[in-house]
Amino acid sequence: MTGHRPISPGARVVVKVGSSSLTLPGGGIDEDAIERVTGMIAGSWSMGNPTVLVSSGAVAAGLPALGLRERPRDLPGLQVAAAVGQGRLMERYSAGFSKRSMVAGQVLLTKDILANRDQYLHARQALDRMLSERVVPIVNENDTIAVEELRLGDNDRLAAIVSHLVGAGLLLLLTDTPGLYSSDPRLADNAELLSAVRHTDEVLDSVAHGTSGPVGSGGVATKVSAARMAAWSGIPTIIAAAEDPVAISAAISGTSTGTWVEPHPSGLPARKLWIAFGLPPSGTIAVDPGAAHAVIEEGASLLAVGITEMQGKFAAGDAVEVVDGDGALIAKGQVQVDVDEFHRAAGDSALAGLTVIHRDQLVVLTGPRQPRT
Repeated sequence: MTGHRPISPGARVVVKVGSSSLTLPGGGIDEDAIERVTGMIAGSWSMGNPTVLVSSGAVAAGLPALGLRERPRDLPGLQVAAAVGQGRLMERYSAGFSKRSMVAGQVLLTKDILANRDQYLHARQALDRMLSERVVPIVNENDTIAVEELRLGDNDRLAAIVSHLVGAGLLLLLTDTPGLYSSDPRLADNAELLSAVRHTDEVLDSVAHGTSGPVGSGGVATKVSAARMAAWSGIPTIIAAAEDPVAISAAISGTSTGTWVEPHPSGLPARKLWIAFGLPPSGTIAVDPGAAHAVIEEGASLLAVGITEMQGKFAAGDAVEVVDGDGALIAKGQVQVDVDEFHRAAGDSALAGLTVIHRDQLVVLTGPRQPRT
């Protein structure tokens, strides 16, 4: 593993900044933080690297205008705060980029948009066009309309998906500490900053399962998950401090900053990326050891004969997760049959060879993070 290295000239960069790095403790926008972020991103464009900003902070930005001192706990309250705050957040960003003779554009996404293949491709085309026109895309989840079942869950994950959409050369997660630590630095005096790790390293599992505090409001787990998602398409991730005014330029130039997460050496094809990250799963299929071996080691399709259990109500074309006997995720794919058809096949030995998921529609994961094409 080589660790930190420069990003190719012209390569796209996706930068994610969390709420805690953009807003004041009691709510409202931190003007100094907006100035710092817009300055850094303008700098990355001047280095020849078109950059997308994935920004949290809409809910926090709306609290003062609503006379609130803390986040609402109910969904409608959060939606109202987001509706009020998103405009205020964009106003500050637009002003910051305008000072630097740049134009910013708002892009709001939800899970259902990304789950639809046509809309997924339209989102990619829109982002491509914005970047080619030197418009800075500012992406956020559409919290005003996203009910729980339509939510992506966190902007770290959204940033990883956007990295896939734009074919980024780097994902940079800016947070409120210098990077990932070997253990919680608030609790352990010997906690060490991890300079570079592979996306498969076990240390990331232990870090991700620890406390959520040290690496920002989204938590360590979401950042590790996002880095591994990016790794599946060959995109390196750096987790670094949002307060560092040279974090982005250092990341692009290859200067050691934060924690570098080394990606998988080869990326997944575009359609498999969509299956893996765009389609929400509609169910789970458990398989026996023979089927798991065939899928993982031989790149085979998943046949009815190897399935031990099904959960969920899904139809042909839906995505499902495939797990082994221990419940570990090994694959995700689009089924060719619905649940009822499978149950009919399960009772008919002549249909034991029925293909439930074809290998061309199957993303194979050995554990939760190592894909095979």
